Amino acid sequence: MERIFNRSTGNAVIIPMDHGVTVGPIKGIKSVKNIADAVARGGADAAVVHKGAATFGHRGYGRDLGLIIHLSASTALGPDPNNKVLVATVEEALKIGADAVSIHVNVGAEDESRMLSTLGEISRHCQEWGMPLLAMMYPRGRKIKDEYSAESIAHAARVGAELGADIVKTNYSGDPDSFASVVDSCPVPVVIAGGPKVETELDLLRMVEGAIASGARGVAIGRNVFQHQDPELITRRICGVVHKGLKAEEAASLERSIKD
Repeated sequence: MERIFNRSTGNAVIIPMDHGVTVGPIKGIKSVKNIADAVARGGADAAVVHKGAATFGHRGYGRDLGLIIHLSASTALGPDPNNKVLVATVEEALKIGADAVSIHVNVGAEDESRMLSTLGEISRHCQEWGMPLLAMMYPRGRKIKDEYSAESIAHAARVGAELGADIVKTNYSGDPDSFASVVDSCPVPVVIAGGPKVETELDLLRMVEGAIASGARGVAIGRNVFQHQDPELITRRICGVVHKGLKAEEAASLERSIKD
């Protein structure tokens, strides 16, 4: 867990870069290694990739970066992109040199029962090997009226914790007060997803500020980082909020020249 969470602050800035399987070639991560290097320089704590893209694992130079191997996948070309299946194992991740693994579960989806079964199986293997498990828990399905309601998010997060996740990644409900109820109801650290690409950088930083104020232990933000015109700089600014307690407006003024 110390390879994922900053030892000084207890928080984490995680950059997911597993989007290529879901949507194919996507702007910003043609070269996973280049983005990994950029976010490492910006101060990120860890990155999420699929097993075949883990070429940056032991970079041997610069700032270290925790490696999280994503075990589940689906594609936008399939009949149901919400139907996530297992494409790697805990043992494979160990051989690659991963510091943690992650799995995606859509609570409320038609295939929820199979995804929950897979989560339970992966959790068992993680416990056997001492491997941290990040569960990406999203309320998605026909019965879910609002994927961003605190009630739905809290339910999804609680499912992840009770089935063995060490860290839960989930949607941000939109404001610190409502998200505090999610954090309070989940007994393991919660990090927020970045969601769709935001209108402005300040909106992103305000979302991060609100999440940290509510008790979240960090963020797991992908496209709003790797599709930014300067991934290193936006990572530095996010880290300013997560690790230094800066306000969004203060973090937005940080430049590359400012050292940690």
